[in-house]
Amino acid sequence: MNQVALSLYNPVLEDVDVIVYDSTLRDGEQTPGVAFSQEQKITIAQMLDDAGVHEIEAGFPAVSENEIRTMKAISDLGLNAKILGLSRVIKGDIDAAVDAGVDIVLLFVGTSEIHRRYKMKKNREEILAMVVDSLDHCKARGVKAAVSAEDTTRTELDFLMEVYRTAEASGAARIGVTDTLGCATPEAISKIVSHARQEVKIPVALHLHNDYGLALANAFAGVKAGATAVTTTVNGIGERAGNVPLEQFVVGMKYLYGKDIGIESTKMKKLSDTVSQLSGLFKPKNQPLVGTNVFAHESGIHVAAMLNCPLTYESIPPEAVGNERHIIMGKKTGLNYIKKRLDDMRIETSEEQATEICKRVKELGERQGRVSDREFTRIVREILG
Repeated sequence: MNQVALSLYNPVLEDVDVIVYDSTLRDGEQTPGVAFSQEQKITIAQMLDDAGVHEIEAGFPAVSENEIRTMKAISDLGLNAKILGLSRVIKGDIDAAVDAGVDIVLLFVGTSEIHRRYKMKKNREEILAMVVDSLDHCKARGVKAAVSAEDTTRTELDFLMEVYRTAEASGAARIGVTDTLGCATPEAISKIVSHARQEVKIPVALHLHNDYGLALANAFAGVKAGATAVTTTVNGIGERAGNVPLEQFVVGMKYLYGKDIGIESTKMKKLSDTVSQLSGLFKPKNQPLVGTNVFAHESGIHVAAMLNCPLTYESIPPEAVGNERHIIMGKKTGLNYIKKRLDDMRIETSEEQATEICKRVKELGERQGRVSDREFTRIVREILG
């Protein structure tokens, strides 16, 4: 379990403290066609908490009365994780979040020129006033609040910084950089976070979408630039192309960047499988870290090397993420693995017999792909008579 072999050139992020606030129950549920029951949400929340996730965004209470009841049930579980609720900069939304028993209200407001004109239908001054009024209402209701600029990455920098300064002056606990359309590069995220860190003293959070496949890279870039909170979802599920995958961010921080953020990586596979099952969303076999193929090997050259040292073709052991190693037999199976399997079965063969068994395995693999243990046993019996 302690043996790892990562790139020799990875930087180490020792002096960073990162909070993960997982949004599987909110943004994850906004995946078209996904609707978790209260029981399912509680199960996922408990598993997230058991893994050590710092904060759980339990939902968007303004959606319905049932959403409020479900979030309240999660809030009443007494979990170690703080419970968060999403809210527009509207008093009714804030009241619903307070009724749901959340620890922190996640306020969001459209700040880009496109959102101001076509969604909010407000000018800059009106947007700033809404931020102030909402934070005042949060204080009046006795609840902490964070402020995220929706569509951050398409917002003019001068106005964006004004939003952040206004939020800080009005008592926000942290401000959020939101790549709503997942259209920013790591360089862009670094620039925005760096500017925000110069403008405000409160923590900077990240909410990043994966439309261009850059959410994870953007999260790492944002953390390196000084962000101290990151939104994730299990398996990266969420609207459109989804979000930063919890399992990839946690394990990446621990092994690629040498920073254990206090979330148990060994519980990622079970979490992944559970969310896949409850959401009804197919999980690819090659899903990074938690897919069934990630630690599966068939190539004879690879397998022969791994029999000597698994680190030849694995940078971390599968147990590090709760996964398992699988050696697959098929058209690419080599003689070394055939001999090992025969030794494991305590079957003695000649070199000629082992070679013939390997040949038959390859032939069957060419016809059907994978050769099962049962089929391998049958081939062995046929060759040995």
